[in-house]
Amino acid sequence: MSTQFSIKTFDELTTVDLYHILKARSQVFVVEQNCPYQDIDEVDFDCLHLIAHKDEALVGYCRIISPEVNTLTTNLSVTTSPYHASKQISGAMPAIGRVLVLPEHRGYGLARQIMTNAIQYCRRKYGKKPIIISAQTYLLPFYESLGFVVEGERYLEDGIEHVRMVLQVLKKVKVKKESSGVVANTLIFLLLILGLLFIAGLIYLMT
Repeated sequence: MSTQFSIKTFDELTTVDLYHILKARSQVFVVEQNCPYQDIDEVDFDCLHLIAHKDEALVGYCRIISPEVNTLTTNLSVTTSPYHASKQISGAMPAIGRVLVLPEHRGYGLARQIMTNAIQYCRRKYGKKPIIISAQTYLLPFYESLGFVVEGERYLEDGIEHVRMVLQVLKKVKVKKESSGVVANTLIFLLLILGLLFIAGLIYLMT
């Protein structure tokens, strides 16, 4: 059966949803990583919770933190293209966190599906804002493959090495198109030149 995805506010989560989310987070971030830390926090109340499930069983998860609640910031700049000046990113932005896939479901691209769904949702709900994450450094290649770039120095969070990463939004540079009238006039002019050259060649051969 294919993986199903759902996104719920905290109030929309059932008690069964909440149980399996907290169980999975404890299994992965506390037990598996041997990291005794306070996983449950008050941020959960204001997050959107993305659940990946198969046959109604939770197999993966992440939470989306709205710009109004997110406390992660960036010093990166956004640029329109390599030939245009960059400008500083300003304002609040959404964040994605607590990304997990249960051990028995790893190796099938599920983490990428979870992140892709989360990114697409952020784009739809929050517009063209950069998205920030606090990534465990061993996952750098994975997040870089999704377009995230590293910002700043690595740091320890609950004894595990992390680094901030940002998914920028590249603005499209509008290219002014030539009007069809100008193109048509240019073609006519070239045809006239060719015609004159052809006539000149005939005259030359006849003399």
